[in-house]
Amino acid sequence: MNAPLYLDANATTPADPAVVAAMLPYFTEDYGNPAARAHAYGWAADEAVGRAREQTGALLGLPPERIVFTSGATEALNMALKGLAGGRPGAHIVTTAIEHAAVLETCRALEREGAAVTYVPPEPDGAVRAEAVAEALRPETVLVAVMWANNETGVLQPVAEIAEVARRRRVRFLVDAAQAAGKVPVDAALADLLVCAAHKFHGPKGVGALAFGRPLRLRPLLDGGGQEGGLRGGTLNVPGIVGMGAAAERAAAALAAGEPARQAAARDRLEAALCACRPAARVNGAAAPRLPQTLSITFPGVPAAALMAAARTLAFSAGSACSSGAGRPSHVLRAMGLSDADALATIRLSFGRFTPEDALAEAARRLCRALDDLAAV
Repeated sequence: MNAPLYLDANATTPADPAVVAAMLPYFTEDYGNPAARAHAYGWAADEAVGRAREQTGALLGLPPERIVFTSGATEALNMALKGLAGGRPGAHIVTTAIEHAAVLETCRALEREGAAVTYVPPEPDGAVRAEAVAEALRPETVLVAVMWANNETGVLQPVAEIAEVARRRRVRFLVDAAQAAGKVPVDAALADLLVCAAHKFHGPKGVGALAFGRPLRLRPLLDGGGQEGGLRGGTLNVPGIVGMGAAAERAAAALAAGEPARQAAARDRLEAALCACRPAARVNGAAAPRLPQTLSITFPGVPAAALMAAARTLAFSAGSACSSGAGRPSHVLRAMGLSDADALATIRLSFGRFTPEDALAEAARRLCRALDDLAAV
């Protein structure tokens, strides 16, 4: 039996052992509440949170006071969208048809409250044109929300160009950078608000951040004891926050050391191997800039569910982890123009800093064997 290989890093990454080591003391030794500022335990916890703010801010290009910690990207996106557009019937939001469900479902909830939302489609290469965003703006538009990198295809959106469109029209700009932060350079100063999650760059699950590219006021999503500048009541998850900071610092070091170029070369070898064994295969988003460690590939006529069953020793997904079990064609691929049949014949392979290069070559061999087995049936 072959050992299983993990190629679903866009769903989550394994925590860096150094990150786990940094977190451990805050469970058993420095376990104070950072809001308890009358004694040494609280001071130690507060200092650790402050250091994590600095580390996370450094990864995103922001000062520490612009970082608000959350339970993850979904909460942060809800904070941003509902904080700016909630309770404002008639407010207009511009987003894209390829956003993560955390944005799309929150926008639908706001529509039920009386907001209007325009969903801008992508081009066939998976990228949304800044001009299309500009054309969707109205006088009542309060927010543009666009992801930095698509979670299914890895396609990088023209964030700087869209930021300029929003700035010219004096509209707030929200960026979902959950799949980009720690994988490619991210400048949060381009946005009014930017979201990221620690578990996407080898940090712990259950912690994320809402980063403020510039100061602004939001209506809080959670009320309570006034933590996080009054934006998020509740005792802070100190071990998780420490882990996010440590993961952010290590991700920044990897970016500086050229990790994206190494991963892109590894992805291209994986892509070439799969296309060599199946010349009819199509790479989604191949004509656009992409995340260096993400490959979305369609094998026409081969249902992804069948391929996953035939390659049981490989962990990968059909579309995103949030939708791969739904049995429906990916909304991202459909928006790019793929037929239902081709969307259902598409898989996503994604890896991380700790994925050995020989594992990718082995994964290609196993996938090619599985494709041969299915063709022989």
